[in-house]
Order: sequence, then structure tokens, then C-alpha cells
Amino acid sequence: MSLTLFFFYLFSTILVASAFMVISSRNPVHSVLFLILTFVNAAGLFLLAGAEFLALILILVYVGAVAVLFLFVVMMLDIDFAELKKGILQYMPIGVLIGIVLFLELALVAGTWVVLPEVVAGSAMPIDDTISNTRALGQVLYTRYVYLFQGAAIILLIAMIGAIVLTLHHRKNVKRQDIADQVARDPKTAVEIVKIKSGQGLES
Repeated sequence: MSLTLFFFYLFSTILVASAFMVISSRNPVHSVLFLILTFVNAAGLFLLAGAEFLALILILVYVGAVAVLFLFVVMMLDIDFAELKKGILQYMPIGVLIGIVLFLELALVAGTWVVLPEVVAGSAMPIDDTISNTRALGQVLYTRYVYLFQGAAIILLIAMIGAIVLTLHHRKNVKRQDIADQVARDPKTAVEIVKIKSGQGLES
């Protein structure tokens, strides 16, 4: 067994085991930690496949931002997940339906690659061995798929703004800054000169 094959089986075994622990752990903090372990092993598989850019993105974006954010949110909000799981059975049919749809999509992709390889070969981009994977990926995204790339960015931006709008609640009786009023102030309204006689104090 070669060293590459050994690491492939090692990363794959740990990835499948940690992914199973993500959905089976009772403690949500443990689930997030197992999710981080899953991402790390997936990054190792990407490195073995020669996709170093995807491996680094998986570590920097998902492990360094998303998973850690999940961990902080779970630990700070102290969510009662036992209460949330009480009504999980009523959503089971929808979850099973979505799982079946995803499985059929994956089966169609795999079936097309096996049954009609010429279709996949016709839609593939030619590989240039003289440049790095990162540069080749950038050339494809910003030339052939630039509109789809920008469309995905707009959808993510709208989702982010929508999440902020839905979760932002202004509390009453809370002093807030008004930037327009602060900028519009002049020395006449911002400063008050008070002359105090000697031996006297300010009256409230």
C-alpha cells in the first residue's frame, strides 16, 4: 500500500466517522467540534486530489469562520436543544423527501458520467498544466461563469441582509446615536460657556 492510498483511507475513515458523530451527538458543542474534524479531513482529501485551493478555502472559511461561529453561538445563547427536538418527528416526511431528491440528483450526475461520458467531456474546460489550480479556477470563474458567480454573490448578499432585518429588534427606552444630528452640530449648540463667580458652585 502506497503512502497516498494510506492517507486516503485514513482521512476517509475519520471523515465518515466524524460526520456520523455530527448528527448523532446529543451535545451540540460536541457536534460542532466533530463538524470541524470533518472539514479538516475533507481538506486532507482535497490536498490528495491536487485541489489545494479548495482545501485552504475549506479550512479558512468553514473551519475558521462558519464552524467557529456556530460554536460561539451555541455556547453563548445556551439554546435548549431538547425542547427543539420535541417536534422533530413532524418534519420527518419533509426531510425524507428532500433526502430522496438529493439522492436522485447525485444518481443522475453519476449516471450521466458513466452512461454518457461524451456529454461530460464536451462540457468540461480544457486543463492547462502550465498554470496553478488557483489561477485556472480564477480564470474559469471570472470569464466563463462570471455572471453565475456574481449572481450567487447577490443571492448570498440578499440572504445576509434578510437575516439581519428579520433578527434585528429595536428596544424602546434605549439611547442610540444619530449620526446625522452629530454631524450637523456646530460650536454654538455643542458648547455652552458658563461663567461662575468665585466661591460659588454650579446649581443643578
